[in-house]
Amino acid sequence: MARPTRVSRALSQNFLSDRKAAARLARLAVPDRRAAPFLLEVGAGKGALTELLARRCGRLLAYEIDERLVAALDARFSAVPQVRVVAGDFLAACAPRTPFSVAGNVPFSRTAAIVDWCLRAPALTDATLLTQLEYARKRTGDYGSWTRLTVLSWPRHEWRLVGRVGRYSFRPVPRVDAGILRIERRRTPLLDSAALRGWRDLVELGFSGVGGSLHASLCRARPKRRVDAAFRAARIDRGVLVGEVSPERWLRLCEVLVP
Repeated sequence: MARPTRVSRALSQNFLSDRKAAARLARLAVPDRRAAPFLLEVGAGKGALTELLARRCGRLLAYEIDERLVAALDARFSAVPQVRVVAGDFLAACAPRTPFSVAGNVPFSRTAAIVDWCLRAPALTDATLLTQLEYARKRTGDYGSWTRLTVLSWPRHEWRLVGRVGRYSFRPVPRVDAGILRIERRRTPLLDSAALRGWRDLVELGFSGVGGSLHASLCRARPKRRVDAAFRAARIDRGVLVGEVSPERWLRLCEVLVP
């Protein structure tokens, strides 16, 4: 009998062992089987999620960085024509030029880098990622606050927390629960290219932290009377902290403050 593969702490491996949770993640990643998307999987591991994703997509590239797992993956999916196992780091992959989706049980320690890769890929349509629950909640405003990255990317990407997976659904068991994070690229951005440049400048200024409040930060580069008018239009209190302002209210601020 073959010995089980030891988990690599350096690769932040926590294999999803709950088949129901894996099936739920696959459904969320590909809601409509008829769409038959081109899908990239981050960290195929032992193939539990790969098997379920393969049934729902037209083409699947399953990336696995751990060389010890690749041979077994190749053998398991050699007869599945829509699946190709790719030995290597997902982060080193060139983003496809045609529309594609991303899904996977993300190594917790590499979540930020993988999300950044997805946001930078022009042809990405959506990403469904199993991350630490705290990360997913912070990025989606589930705590009632929003991060700089979420607000910056909001005109082009929508962020949603679409599910939770308990820590005992993984082997080995991690210290925290996981969340299913869904990032969808908008078909039509909320702002045009010219407005997006102004949006980035405004958001960066707001999150600079100078002055202690969003109002004080914005007044460093905008006339106070215009900032006051923007806050009235967005129905925001002058003492509000920057993280408490939702992306929708940021859009209203932008309408008044960005020419």
